[in-house]
Amino acid sequence: MAFSAKGNSGPLAEINVTPLVDVMLVLLIIFIVTAPLVSYPIPVALPQPTTTPPPRLEPPPPIELRVDAGNQLRWNGQPLALADVQTRLQEQAQAHAGNLPELRIATDPGAEYAVMARILAAASNAGMERIAFVQ
Repeated sequence: MAFSAKGNSGPLAEINVTPLVDVMLVLLIIFIVTAPLVSYPIPVALPQPTTTPPPRLEPPPPIELRVDAGNQLRWNGQPLALADVQTRLQEQAQAHAGNLPELRIATDPGAEYAVMARILAAASNAGMERIAFVQ
């Protein structure tokens, strides 16, 4: 109970927290006691360590794609139409599944950005992960 030095006889707006603390302690004890009873082991099949490392796959030769100032493409030195880039990249991705070659793109400063954007979109659609920009 709170006492006031002033002569104010109005109602007190204080919360008695003792019952709240008692209830929380009882609930805490109940959870502490029942938690070990409810838990049970879950079998998990973990991979076992091996002494031999996995074989390293030799990476395939990189694909060199060059865009000149006239927006002409060259695939490893051979001329290629822009419409055929998507199919060639998909063929390479299927031929080397799991071990994709690196795509090295070289552009002339006068090449259009739209051609480069189409090449990058085709590489993304084919699943090429390693793309390098070279000069």
